[in-house]
Amino acid sequence: MVSPFLSHALLLGCALALGSALSAQAPAGATPLSPPKPPVSVAPHLEVRWKAGLATQKVTPPQFMWMAGYGGRNKPAEGKVQDLFAKAMALEDEAGNRVVIVTLDLIGVPQALRREIGAKAQERFKLPPSHLLLNASHTHSGPILRTTPISAEEEKNPRLRHSWQYTQDLQRSLVELIGRALQNLTPARLTWNKARCGFAMNRRRDYSLPPDHPNANRVPNPDGPVDHEVPTLRIEEPNGRPRACLFGYACHNTSLGFYNWCGDYAGFAQQFLQEHRPDFTAMFLTGCGADQNPYPRRSDVVPGITDLELCMQHGRSLSNAVEMAMVVNPRPIIGRLRAAMQEVKLSYANSKRPDHDYPVQVIALGDGLSLITLGSEVVVDYSLRFKRELGSQSGIWVAGYSNDYNGYIPSLRVLKEGGYEAAAGWAQSVEERIAAKVHELFKATR
Repeated sequence: MVSPFLSHALLLGCALALGSALSAQAPAGATPLSPPKPPVSVAPHLEVRWKAGLATQKVTPPQFMWMAGYGGRNKPAEGKVQDLFAKAMALEDEAGNRVVIVTLDLIGVPQALRREIGAKAQERFKLPPSHLLLNASHTHSGPILRTTPISAEEEKNPRLRHSWQYTQDLQRSLVELIGRALQNLTPARLTWNKARCGFAMNRRRDYSLPPDHPNANRVPNPDGPVDHEVPTLRIEEPNGRPRACLFGYACHNTSLGFYNWCGDYAGFAQQFLQEHRPDFTAMFLTGCGADQNPYPRRSDVVPGITDLELCMQHGRSLSNAVEMAMVVNPRPIIGRLRAAMQEVKLSYANSKRPDHDYPVQVIALGDGLSLITLGSEVVVDYSLRFKRELGSQSGIWVAGYSNDYNGYIPSLRVLKEGGYEAAAGWAQSVEERIAAKVHELFKATR
């Protein structure tokens, strides 16, 4: 007898497979698709000076364990709409400098996990910790992670036992994944550009409104700050065949509220980019989306439309932006690869609480693009600030949810306004300490 959980998962899988099959057929009246053509480079004038290696690993839990993201969860997962993946991209410049970027369809990157993987990668592959980036999509349809060992008593609790075992297995898998990406290095041409995608909206209320205004406590805020840029790095073979892309967007992966494994809109964007490109790897790098949600979201907000349908629409919208960014006015990646990472101590308003060692990383991909990575859930003000302050010198790409997962990181503005994203209780020095370290490492990598 098939269990209700498995039956539900099979039904969802069949529905998605049918939808995919139907989407492959051009609807009546559509312009016919062109016949297959030989690959053509988007930048044939650009010399092939880099090497790139890729590796992918499924990280879908082997059992229906408890899910991360929403505090109101009251049961484990009960099905699967999509597999969850870890993906690694290794890049090497002409001088042999290497960096590895790992993206995860998971809630976050616990700092203990990052440190352990970084140490193993340095020991086994001679990869400096500063040259390794781990970024999570922050999907709320993935498993809970646990880096604290469980006691003999806790071993009896399936929720704790599964989370601990899953995280231990994940750690081993990610080290192997990094090694495979480095082993797969082959000549590549690198270009980048950006497009725009508009479904993210600031989820905080409008604090500029007086308390008696009818919209004072309503969310989201259509006038709130957003970052709709979709930066995209394109990797192509010397013959022009597209091999991979790394793309970003600043928005929570919270389209869904169900109990099924799924990468949310970021998972579907990657799926759509890969499905008609053989041996192509699409990787999502989460931006500063701590105060951004995808809208519309959840079932029945749009009459007759489910949260899964909205999620897939957002994924298609994002993948369309990536498609444009990959081909429109490609900007070459030329020059040396440089990377730096340091921790800055962030203090709490309550001086009795210990400081937190917060990772800041800058990866310069040649002379024209700098990737700034920040730990934990970072509000959009940081991305907008660094693009404004540093963008005249280089293309600036800012990612949150990287190398650490320790709650929300507010800007000074958000901290003064208060609200959910300010509840961790950081001191008012939080933004300036992070910004000072970003400027320091940006200068060092140039």
